[in-house]
Amino acid sequence: MLALKGYFNGKEFVPLEKADVKPNQKIIITILDEYIKTDEKPEKPYKKFIGKLSRESFDEISEALRETEKVDSNGW
Repeated sequence: MLALKGYFNGKEFVPLEKADVKPNQKIIITILDEYIKTDEKPEKPYKKFIGKLSRESFDEISEALRETEKVDSNGW
């Protein structure tokens, strides 16, 4: 069983999270006594992962990736 956050836009139920729901799969919808503001866009949880790396962090990650490309001739 999976629980998702979402809202009703007046016509349909809109999930705020990604879900793998198959055609004709049964669901249970629970209506809460809470509302989102109509002028407010729904929260996009992935936005907390968007940002910019510092040059130092970028260089560190790039070096780590280059290290993974090295092949050890005695490796399996």
